[in-house]
Amino acid sequence: MKRRDFLKSAMAAVSMLPFAEDILNAEIATLNNLFWVKNIPDEPFYAGNSYYHAGLDCLLYLMGRYGLKFYQTTQHGLLNGTNGLISRNDVVLIKVNAQWKYRGCTNSDLVRGLIQRILDHPDGFDGEIVIFENGQGWGSLNCDSTLESPDNTVHANANDESHSFLYLVNEVFNSPFVSAYLLDPVRKIFIGHNDHITDGYRMLEDINYPCFFSQSGNRIELKEGIWDSKKYTQNLKLINIPVLKHHDVGGSEITAALKHVYGIITMGDGRYGYRHYKGLGETCGKMFVSVRTPVLNIIDATWVSLTALSGYPPSATFRANQLLASQDPVALDYWAAKYILYSIDKNPRHHPDFPGIDQWLTDAMNLINDRGGIYKPEQGIVVNTVTKNEAEMRVYWANALNFLKTLSRLEDFEERKNRRRRVN
Repeated sequence: MKRRDFLKSAMAAVSMLPFAEDILNAEIATLNNLFWVKNIPDEPFYAGNSYYHAGLDCLLYLMGRYGLKFYQTTQHGLLNGTNGLISRNDVVLIKVNAQWKYRGCTNSDLVRGLIQRILDHPDGFDGEIVIFENGQGWGSLNCDSTLESPDNTVHANANDESHSFLYLVNEVFNSPFVSAYLLDPVRKIFIGHNDHITDGYRMLEDINYPCFFSQSGNRIELKEGIWDSKKYTQNLKLINIPVLKHHDVGGSEITAALKHVYGIITMGDGRYGYRHYKGLGETCGKMFVSVRTPVLNIIDATWVSLTALSGYPPSATFRANQLLASQDPVALDYWAAKYILYSIDKNPRHHPDFPGIDQWLTDAMNLINDRGGIYKPEQGIVVNTVTKNEAEMRVYWANALNFLKTLSRLEDFEERKNRRRRVN
């Protein structure tokens, strides 16, 4: 049975999937959903295929089952529907952490699985996928940064440490649909609102956002959309994939979905001091509500860094093999801090009620909600106001190992069926 046909069969038989769910205060009509995948195998690429990631696929099936469809199509299915997140012609920006290497950067095996799923759009994908980051002068999409590192060699956060983000672009996919852009070289270039030629940054209030040409020639202006030389189109989607980790003591304490946008904004405008950290919540809130809201935030908790934001040495990290996703970045950071990071190390500074975290989390929540929330149904964003109140969160979870067992049983069933056909 061909792999593509098998995957179609798996989608058709999704009712067999042994998902478990934990619903908190389900009587509340407007709850903010979180999707939690546990027990991802150490070797995540399943059935001998080096592209399909068990944790990512389990996450997308879980989301789809409870109404958050990944693909936007005219046909309805488990992973697709008219209100889906990704259209066939979208320019999809994947925000990774690449200021660091080792386990301080986003897991590139996870990113590989996500890219493959976008390319597998059921209508055929003819947009572009751009992995991007601003490492504020220390970034490297080749995962060879020297920042707090013993050497300048390549060490990706992946089972094979040579599999950097650029390795995915140039070697694994090698496709006109997949590219990368490091913003570090343009972080000190500021442009006007009518400049659609120069790669650089535009100011908005006391924050800023990038504008640049992708490898395929798409003019990406993060707040406004895609400039087609005459007007803006809104086929621009942002997916935010932070690695969950300790950050510092007396600062943000942790990095998760909100803090991760510090790798989009540039500190080259001279406002570094305020943003670190009195203005952390306000800055992140403005980026989410006034620049561009990610259609999906995925917390990468494959490896969790407990004591070092650099993810080095290995003894400072823990293999948790989990993913947590939501469109609500405040709920996501609260839950990830309390039930993943804090549950592992019991460090009270990593608990979301710790004053050092609660202050910026509250500031971000209040700013986002005061500006009208993030509800954008035309982009597939169904969350309105954001929350750090557990009573307003609904959590669905799934076991990735059970997901794989179900797919394996289905594959065996299809093979037996095919053998019977051959005998008859």
